Amino acid sequence: MDPVRRQYEAYPYPERDPADEATRLVVGSPSHPQEIDHFVFRGRRDWSRPFRALVAGGGTGDGLIMLAQLLSDAGCPAEITYLDLSETARAVAEARAAARGLTSIRFRTGDVLEAPSLAAEGGPFDYIDCCGVLHHLPDPQAGFQALSDALAEEGGLGLMVYAPYGRTGVYPLQEAFRTLLADASPSDKVALARQALGALPETNWFGRNPLLSDHETSDAGLHDLLLHDRDRPFSVNELVEALQGAGLDLVSVVEPARYDPARLLPATPEFEARLKPLSRVQRWALGERLAGDLRMHVGYAARAARAPKAMATLTPDAVPRLTVGPRALARRVEETGSVRVTFKSRPIDLEIPRAAAPLIARLGEGRPFAELAMGAGLDWLAYAQAFGPVWRALTSANLLCCSRGLP
Repeated sequence: MDPVRRQYEAYPYPERDPADEATRLVVGSPSHPQEIDHFVFRGRRDWSRPFRALVAGGGTGDGLIMLAQLLSDAGCPAEITYLDLSETARAVAEARAAARGLTSIRFRTGDVLEAPSLAAEGGPFDYIDCCGVLHHLPDPQAGFQALSDALAEEGGLGLMVYAPYGRTGVYPLQEAFRTLLADASPSDKVALARQALGALPETNWFGRNPLLSDHETSDAGLHDLLLHDRDRPFSVNELVEALQGAGLDLVSVVEPARYDPARLLPATPEFEARLKPLSRVQRWALGERLAGDLRMHVGYAARAARAPKAMATLTPDAVPRLTVGPRALARRVEETGSVRVTFKSRPIDLEIPRAAAPLIARLGEGRPFAELAMGAGLDWLAYAQAFGPVWRALTSANLLCCSRGLP
């Protein structure tokens, strides 16, 4: 049996209890439908049309269940295919779907490389979710290509791959445990690894990295983090190179503020001049190296020719959707002229003019920007100028996206 499949049969990841579906829906990025609309369909998709999606390497089902539930709530006629090599993980995902009465999903056991054959059976996919998978394949580039081959021309890919610098300490320890525990069973590996972790000296980089916690939450988390048989991270440049090698390109990371080198360097004319000629991807790559805290890259991709125009922009017909309460956000801006967003490792202050607070308060009304401008007594050019700083700040932290058809 493939060692990665053997791991996930023993420790399906992430550890989930289907009974919890009665009390909560796990949400996140990528694959929230509003996000998909914003990053892949310019915020303009007609969600009354059928939507064909593939969750490639779905694990125990977090992204799958979120996508299926929210599309069901929106009345979208969706057809979602779940694909994973672990029958144990699939059983958990199936039980979670059954607990919610979700009927739009068909389950398949198999490898991500089978994506093109699934597309051949029922047609290419409008959207593919692939989170935490590509970095575990024997040939990641073959995985990127398989997903590209299964994607509709106007479709998009939501992905997550591990990043190197925020996982400092992980890879030397993985190598050490492979040497020590190669012949042990999965359960013995976990037990012995826990003993070894307790004896590590303070000089070990894993113990000094405050960003890592999966090993503390569950045995499945420990196995996935430190006992994985195949695990290679991708820098920003490596991710973009892999996507381009498969005819795709990165539309955007979902939280570009975290990658912004201007937030990580002195705000002086000298540094501003040195950053100015860098492309967007070059800035993200530089920011990744300066920040050192990015454990993973989450983003959206599309066909290379389409990627530059796939994401929503500030236009009169765009309908804004906030992920936070608009009135509380407006009060915060009015009081401080900024919004503080706290990620796992560091807070980021998003500067927004206080005068824009009344415009923010109206964002939860589900109306297009043109109507919001009229309600504010402004023509479009005046509104766009006043709202521009709000747009740049909130979209940089994934606090605002656009979707005309999904409330």
